[in-house]
Amino acid sequence: MSTNSGGDAADQRMVSPKSRAEDAPLERSLRPRRLGEYIGQDRVKGSLEIFIQAALARQEPLDHLLLYGPPGLGKTTLAAIVAAEMGAGFRVTSGPAIERPGDLVSILTNLKKGDVLFIDEIHRLNRVVEEVLYSAMEDFAVDIVLGKGPAARTMRINLPRFTLVGATTRLALLTGPLRDRFGSVLRLDFYELPAMVDIVTRSAGVLAVPISDEGAVAVASRSRGTPRVANRLLRRVRDFAEVRGEGSITPDIAVRALAMLDVDGLGLDDVDRRILNAIIVKFSGGPVGVDTLAAAISEETDTIMDVYEPYLIQLGFLQRTPRGRVATANAYRHLGMTPPATSEGSAAGQPSLFDEFGVDG
Repeated sequence: MSTNSGGDAADQRMVSPKSRAEDAPLERSLRPRRLGEYIGQDRVKGSLEIFIQAALARQEPLDHLLLYGPPGLGKTTLAAIVAAEMGAGFRVTSGPAIERPGDLVSILTNLKKGDVLFIDEIHRLNRVVEEVLYSAMEDFAVDIVLGKGPAARTMRINLPRFTLVGATTRLALLTGPLRDRFGSVLRLDFYELPAMVDIVTRSAGVLAVPISDEGAVAVASRSRGTPRVANRLLRRVRDFAEVRGEGSITPDIAVRALAMLDVDGLGLDDVDRRILNAIIVKFSGGPVGVDTLAAAISEETDTIMDVYEPYLIQLGFLQRTPRGRVATANAYRHLGMTPPATSEGSAAGQPSLFDEFGVDG
């Protein structure tokens, strides 16, 4: 499984023009196309199996579905799988792309019965557009106004029964009326290491690159529990293996390649370390507001909140408090620093994710 991901500056140093051109079609080929091929997210997958089988038995379109969770966990892939399992057409758009109600009406009136409409970043829908979506989801109809002034009249256009699959990384930003119109709301969580190893092994097979079991573990353990990251790193390690090795991904090749990309043993990259360093060095361990932190490291606030913070919090390196972000004692130790004896949010004595499982940070 995978979702699209852009390469970073470190990637570009390692990638040949040929491999860059290959990335887009390869990324699409790495996506599983059926629920049986989908690795991990067992709770979500089990729920979808029941919903899909019930809808097929009733010969009805699937109820509207909302997927939420951090970026790169496979929301787009799951939407495409839902369409494939239902034997339906699949249309893709995003919240920011639908600027006016007319844009949405055009999309909806071109749907066929049973089609799956996927709206990525649905929390970014314009509120006026969202109002049009309410009747489309509930009554499968849209009302449009013809003319202006006293001569204006409303015309209702009936729509075929379709399935809307929405995806968001910020569930709290969805309005209550929109959220309540989804029949199922499913959360995607970060993947456990065994599932990540299976994903890396499967993707290596699709890419036709030899990889040892230990090499797969080396890549998977540095992939932040995110398939998108795993597939991106795998392609860069493949490049390194072809140029500096014998074409096969061994543990040594994987570690050397990822070290060149500034990815450490827990999957933290340069931006992660800059976030932690800024909190510890510039702001004495915190608390510090996210806007101030973003300005200090020259990153977008939304990027920090959506991409970097969830994983740092999962590792036990960062805490959100009412006063701002705080680095924990584990963050100090991971960066080779001595944590202060007493510090708000230092989480002294609290085991982290890798303390519990005996992983050396």
